[in-house]
Amino acid sequence: MIRRFARPYARAIMDVCGSPQVAEALRTELTRFDEARRSSSDLRDLYANPGIDAAAKLAVTATIAKRLGLTELAVKVLDVLLRNHRLNDLDGILAALAARINQATGTLVAEVRTAHQLTPPEIQKLQSTLEKKFAKRIELQLATDPDLLGGFVAKVGSAIYDASVAGKIAKFRASLS
Repeated sequence: MIRRFARPYARAIMDVCGSPQVAEALRTELTRFDEARRSSSDLRDLYANPGIDAAAKLAVTATIAKRLGLTELAVKVLDVLLRNHRLNDLDGILAALAARINQATGTLVAEVRTAHQLTPPEIQKLQSTLEKKFAKRIELQLATDPDLLGGFVAKVGSAIYDASVAGKIAKFRASLS
């Protein structure tokens, strides 16, 4: 669920970027920063501590941004988020931004659980099949779930497609009842 405060930031980022493609590139950069922030307990503590001066936080942010090779626009967005005490909420803002980008490009998100890790050709075939089914570009979010035994379960919007062995067994069991 996208939190209410994240939507205005996502809208502002889209407006500043001017196109979904530029916004997607910026989202990728901000995601790299967020992964670095989340992977370090020291950074999480630094950004969460209101007692640490904003200038010190900005200096740390600039150093991390330089090491990650972030663009000037990404650094400016991080600066705004830091000044508004929203840097620890970056993941929510990125989710809202992804939703706006997907809406602007007509992309649907498919949450797919598979019994095993898919190979690149299997991923391509699954994506192609779903794109034909919905006549839209599909962004796959893959996860493995060994309880499925085989096959996959795809959730696209409110539609759920169960092509798993566990799902077929459950349907068979229900038909016997």
